[in-house]
Amino acid sequence: MRKNLINLAFVAAVLFVVVACVCPSQRNQSSTQDGQDDVPSTTTQRQPDSTSTVNKKTDEGDFIAQHESVSNSRYLELDKQVKREKLLERAADGLNQALILPHDISLKSKDCGNVNAFYDSDDQSVTVCYELMEQFFHDFRSNGYDDDKAYKMMFDAIRFVFLHEIGHALIDTYKLPVTANEEDAADRCSSFINLEELGDDGVKAVLAAAEAFQIESRQSSNRSRNMADEHLLQEQRFYNSLCMLYGSNPSKYPMIVEKGFLPKERAVRCPGEYQRTVDSWQTLLEPWRK
Repeated sequence: MRKNLINLAFVAAVLFVVVACVCPSQRNQSSTQDGQDDVPSTTTQRQPDSTSTVNKKTDEGDFIAQHESVSNSRYLELDKQVKREKLLERAADGLNQALILPHDISLKSKDCGNVNAFYDSDDQSVTVCYELMEQFFHDFRSNGYDDDKAYKMMFDAIRFVFLHEIGHALIDTYKLPVTANEEDAADRCSSFINLEELGDDGVKAVLAAAEAFQIESRQSSNRSRNMADEHLLQEQRFYNSLCMLYGSNPSKYPMIVEKGFLPKERAVRCPGEYQRTVDSWQTLLEPWRK
């Protein structure tokens, strides 16, 4: 397993080079890459129909960054960095530019007393706990990464988790129909946003989350409890995340299959899986897009 993780890190490093060379972020780099054409995606983009503007909803809310005091001194420096770099504000701004809301949704980062990230439907907020960020950091350190690399991967993995919780928030706020496991739907929402909207940063987020899922699968000591949990097994989330990445563009990410991380039997179905995910979330979010 440790050899697989090291190999996955190697694949990640190569993929980052590939992405940096041929797939600049459409949102963040388009203004700085003058004269450089975007590489066409293998994903078929849905064209809005003639009624799409007619069905638009009324915008009556915003995503709002909300900072709370930290009670555990161990997280003071992390809290300062989140505030200094305006991570919540930047996330809120990006979401507000893209989506209509019927009411406000708060975005929080704080110490929670346990390892967690969650959407609270009662106060309509998304919270990422510093304890979870700390766990991700230690998980990546335990696999041989130095502090700087583990710290960067922690933030990449947190981006995936944050958008997973945004998925829950959108499902609840928009009253979206979910015909299967909501946790899996939220994972696929995160993959969809990361891979369709965030360019190379999104690729890093999916890869970091996949590695975190694999690490945690090794650490699981109570399999019966995990089987009863509403989340998929971490092993399944590992393969599903890689399937979404591979399916988004098989010709760009062949190493995921060539290195044996994703079985060929699953890989052949991943382009279809990914396209269905894209089509589903584009259709569900269309009335709420600005």
